[in-house]
Amino acid sequence: MYLRRSMEESVSLEDDDNKMRSSRGTLKALMQQPKAVFTVIGLTAGGTLAFYTFTTYMQKFLVNTSGFSKTSATLISSLTLVVFMLIQPLFGFLSDKIGRKPLLIAFGVLGAMTTVPILTTLSYTKDVWAAFALIMCALVIVSAYTSINAVVKAELFPANIRALGVGFPYAIAVSLFGGTAEYIALDFKNNGHQEWFYWYVTICVALSLILYITMNDTRKYSKIE
Repeated sequence: MYLRRSMEESVSLEDDDNKMRSSRGTLKALMQQPKAVFTVIGLTAGGTLAFYTFTTYMQKFLVNTSGFSKTSATLISSLTLVVFMLIQPLFGFLSDKIGRKPLLIAFGVLGAMTTVPILTTLSYTKDVWAAFALIMCALVIVSAYTSINAVVKAELFPANIRALGVGFPYAIAVSLFGGTAEYIALDFKNNGHQEWFYWYVTICVALSLILYITMNDTRKYSKIE
């Protein structure tokens, strides 16, 4: 609350004319930004799926596939999440130096290349610290997305629809890809094709990579004024 009260409002919002004020935060105004809406969905799909895979789903994966006890699996997951949390500002700082696009591309390339090897190796891993290291490698890669995805989406929209523009398509993408990650993974496993999930994550990350490569760097072309 202190930070919000002391923040300066966006210049574009202060200078809104009456017409923009009346359309602020409406779906009608949002539909005037179709490219930005689909960009949010596209850049979120692979990132949120990878994030949910190596965070929410990992505890079950370690128990059901790797064979760890629930206690060990919970410990591994907790430790990786603590480190993951601490490194987010470092990647955010890096994006301010080199731009958003290079980090997103790095996530897309490394995520597409390493998801299958990491999950395959992890499925046979029995050592706690080896499992921690493998998951941490994945989360370091995912950090190139998670640390900046919110600001990238905010930079796509003008002030009058920024909250709705970020929140609405993001919620759709998270529901479709992140929210179903565990269900799809367990369904593949129950049907004897667990490795198909590894490739599913890889394909989604690769598709998002195409968008990362073709989109503008929002640090340079930001609509935040």
